[in-house]
Amino acid sequence: MLLGTLPAGTGEAAAKEQPEIKAKNVIMLIPDGMSMDGTTLARWYNGGEALALDEMASGLVRTYSADAAIADSAPAGTAFATGYKSHTGYVGVLPDQNTMPGLPALAPGDAKKPVANVLEAAKLANKSTGIIATSEIMHATPADFSAHYPDRSNYDALSEQQVYAGIDVVLGGGAQYFKPEGRKDGENLLNVIHTQGYNVVTNTAELQASHTGKVWGMFADKAMDYDIDRNPVEQPSIAEMTAKAIELLSKDEDGFFLMVEGSKVDWAAHANDPMGIISDVNAFDDAVAEALKFAKEDQNTLVIATTDHGNGGLTIGDRETTSTYDELPLSTFIDPLKKAKVTGEGLEKKLNSDRSNIAEVMSEYFGITDLTAEETAAIRAAKTGGMNSVVGPMISKRAHIGWTSGGHTGGEVVLYSYAPGGKQLTGVVENTDIARYMESAMGLDLSAVTNRLFVPAEEAFTTRGATVTWDNSDEKNPVIVVTKGTDTLRLPVYKNTAQLNGKTVRLEGNIIFNGEKAFVPQQAIDLIS
Repeated sequence: MLLGTLPAGTGEAAAKEQPEIKAKNVIMLIPDGMSMDGTTLARWYNGGEALALDEMASGLVRTYSADAAIADSAPAGTAFATGYKSHTGYVGVLPDQNTMPGLPALAPGDAKKPVANVLEAAKLANKSTGIIATSEIMHATPADFSAHYPDRSNYDALSEQQVYAGIDVVLGGGAQYFKPEGRKDGENLLNVIHTQGYNVVTNTAELQASHTGKVWGMFADKAMDYDIDRNPVEQPSIAEMTAKAIELLSKDEDGFFLMVEGSKVDWAAHANDPMGIISDVNAFDDAVAEALKFAKEDQNTLVIATTDHGNGGLTIGDRETTSTYDELPLSTFIDPLKKAKVTGEGLEKKLNSDRSNIAEVMSEYFGITDLTAEETAAIRAAKTGGMNSVVGPMISKRAHIGWTSGGHTGGEVVLYSYAPGGKQLTGVVENTDIARYMESAMGLDLSAVTNRLFVPAEEAFTTRGATVTWDNSDEKNPVIVVTKGTDTLRLPVYKNTAQLNGKTVRLEGNIIFNGEKAFVPQQAIDLIS
């Protein structure tokens, strides 16, 4: 079966021929920013033991975006979720243009057009759905599977779409962005979440006590902690969240789709902090073990794990080992790391307000007793929230862990897959192939779902003889107003509700505004005869 074959003019690279796979359930796990040396480092830190991921290794993934050799998380996740490459910062929408070699030209009028993701398609196929992230839940990657907007920083637009998307299980951070005081539009989405019937849980015990129904976990105001820094009473591990989501979603006889992101592997790589890498690669691997355990027992579940891009250019060995690399014992690299009890982020919480206890804290929690005057000054001057980027390189230097960048990297990344019957996705594949692989496994049609959920509103309503205007009386919460004869249809953006002559109609998808044009489900168009 040839996956991903679409008409010219899409944002998709040529697809790779793969064996046909059918699975009732699909679990996709994304260790954001996890380069290959990150898994190597985690293995050695663990004493050389194999990771759960290892038995699933089956190929490589090309990570470039529509117009850049090195991808941002938003278009990289969009490729996984929708089957289309996109532009930096764009969540679930097409790019303005395709400029990378081998990509077809974008069709006229398609720039920034929303395209359906596998979660939306699974939901329309009556499957249960879930998203998990250790970042804010509206961060780029989880948003790619649950929202559409050409700016990943617009948390108001992305989080509102998530609330109205009908997702069954949502677990992660970002609680403050659902409260009026944390939003520019002033909406109280926490109240909406409650009225929609979610069991809202805020700590590990409450999550573990949830056994039925829809669950929304809010375990931090912003991002959750690195696993090594985590208070296990306040915040569940990513493995615990994954196991609970599987327990809840697998009750659906029609199957489920679940996306799990280990978000802060990427953040640690940006900071060149090896402890954050080790901490959250291991935590992510525990989540993979949970997914793999279920899939092996179920025998009707596809598990895909791959990162969206590399980050940091992590190497075991640095410039100082150039002439001695083959003489150095493993302990050279691992022993300095074993002394650390926290990440740089966790260490920041151990310092007192005037940072007069730097030497004591670095000794106790990082095992570093030979701080230079320059290093001490750098720690003292570090901005709140920026300690990882300061102390990460310090422990890296002592462990001879090298870095080429504080940003993303453009190389291929490892593909991990487990499928019923052992029919893995193999070889060197495009990131867009991942979406097509999941689409095929679940028997979905992403193109048909795009046509069903994202109809250009003004054109479609005008064709039916209606007049389209905007009610901007609340400029932070605009409403599309459609009138024809005695009928008035009001469509508030980023919600899945419409008001036809004052009566509320629930739509099967959200109303999307990309900053230039509005898109609505065909169901909304059909309300105007």
